[in-house]
Amino acid sequence: MSEAIAVRWSHEVIADNDAITEYVAETYGIRCSTIAYGGDHAMTVAPDHDLPFMPPERYAFALSRIEPENSVAKILEAFSTVPDKSLVYVGNWNNSDFGQRLRRQYSGFANIHMAEPIYDLAKLRGLREGADLYVHGHSAGGTNPALVEMMHFGLPIVAHGCVFNRKTTENEADYFETAEDLARFLANRDHEVEKARGLRMLEIARKRYTWDEIGRSYFNLIEKVDAN
Repeated sequence: MSEAIAVRWSHEVIADNDAITEYVAETYGIRCSTIAYGGDHAMTVAPDHDLPFMPPERYAFALSRIEPENSVAKILEAFSTVPDKSLVYVGNWNNSDFGQRLRRQYSGFANIHMAEPIYDLAKLRGLREGADLYVHGHSAGGTNPALVEMMHFGLPIVAHGCVFNRKTTENEADYFETAEDLARFLANRDHEVEKARGLRMLEIARKRYTWDEIGRSYFNLIEKVDAN
């Protein structure tokens, strides 16, 4: 009810993802503007490689809150079946029974490194730049800020195949639904194809997900509302 009232009586409806924009149009017959987030702030600091742990020479990177809807268990299960592929997963493992259970279950796998949260943007950039793949497990919500940040690094991305991630990446990343899907992708990586897809992620990010572009979109919308 509150959603319907908000949509009906707002001067302008803004969604952060095209999938939500389409939902608003189909459900309420109202045109909705899509304005997402910038991710280029992740590139504004020099990388700091002085980390509290030593990452492997080659690794995939994942970053999220440790919650079921972020496909954490699927990602860990997939990497547990491909011991020659390393994963560094940064998250709040100790904040829930779910996270603690997963940490106990997968801590014995030498290729899986479960790190505590990192809030220092410079250290986070150092870790992101050192990766050769980003694994994005978020399956709910709209456009995810962590995903648009990672797109600015030009890395290949394998993401949960939900409609929100597909819209964010313009359906040009790789996708998984199950642990088996992800394990199969990891076992059959084509680095030449991935390099091209990583560059495509960077191209999309520079076109759609900079704060200059986001600010411009809001100012244009405000001017339009004022004019009416």
